[in-house]
Amino acid sequence: MQEAVKEIRGSYALGVMSNDEPGVIIAARKDTPLIIGVGKNENFIASDIPAILSRTRDIISLDDGETAMLTNSDIKVFDSGGKNIKKKITRILWNPKKAEKEGYRHFMLKEIFEQPRAIEDTLRGKLDIDNGRIHLADIGLSPSYVRNIKKIFIVACGTAYHAGMTGKFLIEKILKIPCETDIASEFRYREPVMNKNNLAVIISQSGETADTLAALRLAKNAGLKTLAICNVVGSSAAREAHGLIYTHAGPEIGVASTKAFTTQLIALYLLVLYLGRVRKAVSREEAKKIMTALLRLPHQIRTILKKDKSIAAVAKKYYRKNAFLYLGRNINFPIALEGALKLKEISYIHAEGYAAGEMKHGPIALIDKDMPVVAIAAQGKVYEKLISNIQEARTRKGIILAVATAGDKLISKIADEVFFVPVTSEELSPVLNVIPLQLLSYYIALYRHCDIDRPRNLAKSVVVE
Repeated sequence: MQEAVKEIRGSYALGVMSNDEPGVIIAARKDTPLIIGVGKNENFIASDIPAILSRTRDIISLDDGETAMLTNSDIKVFDSGGKNIKKKITRILWNPKKAEKEGYRHFMLKEIFEQPRAIEDTLRGKLDIDNGRIHLADIGLSPSYVRNIKKIFIVACGTAYHAGMTGKFLIEKILKIPCETDIASEFRYREPVMNKNNLAVIISQSGETADTLAALRLAKNAGLKTLAICNVVGSSAAREAHGLIYTHAGPEIGVASTKAFTTQLIALYLLVLYLGRVRKAVSREEAKKIMTALLRLPHQIRTILKKDKSIAAVAKKYYRKNAFLYLGRNINFPIALEGALKLKEISYIHAEGYAAGEMKHGPIALIDKDMPVVAIAAQGKVYEKLISNIQEARTRKGIILAVATAGDKLISKIADEVFFVPVTSEELSPVLNVIPLQLLSYYIALYRHCDIDRPRNLAKSVVVE
């Protein structure tokens, strides 16, 4: 096996058995996740933790070039030179029941409703409100380094990329540090200009996304400090980055990401607060105010989730439509993209997310009486601009579905349907605004009889290019 893998090109995760060696599995990996589950009189290989969570929570993560030999009672791991090596066993703290539906019709719906708890877990132990401090034990960045950061790159794919786009708004507004957000598959090939005063932040639920890991390695090779925001303990991203923020979302089984997204947003708020306090860009009082608002988010999300039946009723009215347009501005533009992505992923309806100011540069030509326009119209500095965009869409007979801040009396006069969310700061509004969009997508897909947890052509973790 060790000789054979030297001849293989590309990425792989292999489990090999032979009639000549019954009861033995040989495992090997390169650029593709492969874990070993350590059980009692039984051992396992799998690509992801939830697959074996019901049997064991003790995990060994194989690294590239390593091979392992498993029997029911023994595990041996070898490096690329064939030398027997000792590997760390990581204890996964996820409750196995979290990988079960627990009465919900789909994992996606369960995971939408788990978001208050997931956010609480991500925040737990990190906020010192009295002193206005953030505790990030694994941040891996010294105060002197933080004070000298000149630029930040955020690199991710899919939903995680939308979280990163939100992070860019926060970093530039609060920290006044230039920030670039890149799709990982583009970043790794576009020859980005980087130097040692730059920080690379990579975001991945699994910590195994192939393009994101390649971007992480590219940044490290260029001499940058790297920070991973991920959910899976012991993943490749967690092991390879200089610093780490775990999201503690728990296992996410549904392919369409929900609680992973909102906890990634929370991790980015924590990062910005931490950097801001070290760099003195955020005062103690400002930090205390933001922390207090962060702690309110789980309760506020629960109030939105209580309205899921009314959101389902709206979905039932429009699930037969063939195309949707999502509009957002400023920090909620990425939420428009995320809302459109959710609808595409699980209902197979064509949906576009657009910066609302760009509507007149093309998308307005699509708007007619059969086109639902989903507008994120939360209160903030671009609210009046967004209202103007809604009125333009309404003039073209578009069907207006709006996400708006509780207490907004104007929006009900110009929108056909309104999903109200509780009042919070403009900076934190994306966490609340995305919840109705997740539920809308879920119920539209439900009425269209789609395979919600396993949408066609998609995988939970994209581990190859």
